[in-house]
Amino acid sequence: MRQHLIELVLFSTYAELRAERARSYLGLIWWVLEPALMMGTFWLVFDVIMKSGGPGYLPSLLIGLTLWQWMKSCMTHGGYAIWSNLGLVRQVHLPPLVFPIVAMLSDTVKFFYIFALLVVILWIAGYPPNMAYLALPPLFVAVLLFAAGVGFVIAAVVPLLPDLRFVIEQVLTVVMFLSGVVFSLGNVPSPLREIMALNPVAVIMDASRGILMRGEWPNWVGLGKVTLISIAACLIGAAVVARLAPRYPKLAT
Repeated sequence: MRQHLIELVLFSTYAELRAERARSYLGLIWWVLEPALMMGTFWLVFDVIMKSGGPGYLPSLLIGLTLWQWMKSCMTHGGYAIWSNLGLVRQVHLPPLVFPIVAMLSDTVKFFYIFALLVVILWIAGYPPNMAYLALPPLFVAVLLFAAGVGFVIAAVVPLLPDLRFVIEQVLTVVMFLSGVVFSLGNVPSPLREIMALNPVAVIMDASRGILMRGEWPNWVGLGKVTLISIAACLIGAAVVARLAPRYPKLAT
């Protein structure tokens, strides 16, 4: 049974990617164009207009937005997956958690396309690959687990409270601005910097910039804490989804 579920998830992820490409004339280009437009906007506001960016701001911003776009997509697309598939949940006997997992894997595949382009851009800008790149796999695992943990919790409650989606969008926007996505924590004065560093997203952002721009190994203790918190969130979210699973088919009527 478990093997069949794994095969179903992988096939559904492939089908979702094919369907998304078919729905959009730009296809893969749009996966890159969307974060590029965001980056251009923030660069124009913070670096060109407000003159608050500083040296290396553009590649730092590009790294932050690329990672954040992946995290946010997993949290929102995965978080709304059960709600958006309530009709299918009522028709087929599948664990509801399959739908968020497929959405998150689809976003992860798209992220790796964008990340490959990011590496090329950084290389051209004077930040070539280095030995610290060996720390990227555990960093990506931590990012995916964190996004999945948050996404599972959202996926569990949104079918019961669909209007919660609007609150979630606003909360994620606030989190983005308070987590060092569009600025470096090094520019934040102490002791506020130490407080913000407790944010798992801020830890991820600092580690990714250290690897990609400075060739520094991440803070393994901090990254380990993020991973443990993320695993706990995944387990809690999965348990809540399983507990509420019998109620989801009734919501589709």
